[in-house]
Amino acid sequence: MKRYIKNIIPAAALALTFGMTSCTGDLDVEPIDPNLSLNYDIQGLFNKCYANIALAGNGGANGDCDIDGLDGGTTGFVRQMWNSNELTTDEAICHWGDDGIQSFCYNTYDASHPMLNGYYARLTTGISYCNHYLEVASSHDATMTAEIRFIRALHYYMLMDAYGNIPFATTLTQPARMTRAEAYTWLETELLDLVNGLADAKAKKSSDANYGRVDKAAAWMLLSRLYLNAEVYTGTPQWGKAAQYAKMVMDSPYKLNTKSVNGWSAYQMLFMGDNGETDAAYEGVFPILQDGLKTTSWGTSLYLIASTYDADMHSNPNDPIATNGTDQVWGGNKARPDLIKKFFADGNAPQVNSYNMTEAAGDDRALFDGVGRESIENTKGYLGDFKDGYAVAKFTNFKTDGTAGHDATFPDMDFFFFRVAEAYLTYAEATARENGGTATAEGIKAINDLRTRANAATKAGFSMNDILDEWSREFYFEGRRRVDLIRHGKYAGNTNYNWQWKGGVKEGRNIEDYKIIFAIPAAQVKGEITQNDGY
Repeated sequence: MKRYIKNIIPAAALALTFGMTSCTGDLDVEPIDPNLSLNYDIQGLFNKCYANIALAGNGGANGDCDIDGLDGGTTGFVRQMWNSNELTTDEAICHWGDDGIQSFCYNTYDASHPMLNGYYARLTTGISYCNHYLEVASSHDATMTAEIRFIRALHYYMLMDAYGNIPFATTLTQPARMTRAEAYTWLETELLDLVNGLADAKAKKSSDANYGRVDKAAAWMLLSRLYLNAEVYTGTPQWGKAAQYAKMVMDSPYKLNTKSVNGWSAYQMLFMGDNGETDAAYEGVFPILQDGLKTTSWGTSLYLIASTYDADMHSNPNDPIATNGTDQVWGGNKARPDLIKKFFADGNAPQVNSYNMTEAAGDDRALFDGVGRESIENTKGYLGDFKDGYAVAKFTNFKTDGTAGHDATFPDMDFFFFRVAEAYLTYAEATARENGGTATAEGIKAINDLRTRANAATKAGFSMNDILDEWSREFYFEGRRRVDLIRHGKYAGNTNYNWQWKGGVKEGRNIEDYKIIFAIPAAQVKGEITQNDGY
């Protein structure tokens, strides 16, 4: 999987049936019937379904984008997932002038939002690729077919979570409108059916066969995430099922990384250039593969690394001069003070490098940079500069053995879309909700296992608010915060949980409850597809 993917699909055969344009560059062309006279590279089609998550297009970072009219760097799957789920929350803020950044940071997004259009396009594009594979190659190999069904289900889950009511089709035909509750039912049925066709759960490193391909544990993880948020999606909670599938992952061969190497903490190793080669790989249930030479992208791991650093930051405890392990420092995305206060309740984070910050916090997860920053506050909000507030030094392309990456620009850091720690927190939260809102003994142990890994003090108990805070401490800047806030009733509506600059005012304000889901891009509201209420 970790190889350069080029010219693997006849472009015209994939003109998108979800209302997006094809990768032919001609908005007026008609789709070619893929069943007519085309020869298929089945392995290439299979790879492309995975590649949509990792690459902008067949030509890598600087090649053509799969989506006409949109920039490949900004439409990356991870980048747009991150923007929509982090910049809209109490964790991240950005001061760039990119069209759409301000409305994310201030929660003023609408149907004309360019990045939400790009995210929608990336997800529906991926679904079309999967539908194409399943139409022409579903009988080729049973395991490969189950994997592509999973990849399609993942795209549908992300689409449903972000946009609520969605276009739906399982073939290359015009999609019909599916409500969120209907999508939930389809996802549950589909995942429960396809999981049996996946390979058995097996923790792998990049040197092992099938590293980067999903197995049963990935399906268990997506089921546990689906069930954990079932009350949001359908009105009916499914805490028992969420805990059940989370426990299956916890008991699988995938394990928390607890081994520190050469001054790098076990937690840091999850986000480094050799996370696929060290024991950190055993925590990555579904790694999105990146290689500085073979799978290059501006919108995946490089986005997480470069956007969170400037040239003054130094995050390598073994090299006080090095920055992030690449030659890219874009200085854009940084922490809101609300995130810093998850580790420093009084806001008294010192002005030190990230590897000293963890010592001050008593928690290896507090990977923040305060050097040259007057306070944790983003006093100017969107109009501020990168030094206005503290930076996040969580992601790097450094390697634990001190060797360099494969390329000076593009990183080797795989992005762990699912990692075992999610199962621990899902299990703790789901069992706490069944227990009246207080963590059970087993849930307390699960959370404390994560805190122990981070060299943080263990606790005797956890309330629901405590558990939400633990989600942030463990997973900040990994592209899931909006979902967790919504599930806990703290995102939109009369929540009175207001972070700095929420709603566009410094002290924060409640935002309209319809903003729990995003608007369908205006150009896609046609046929059976209707706009979400409020937009």
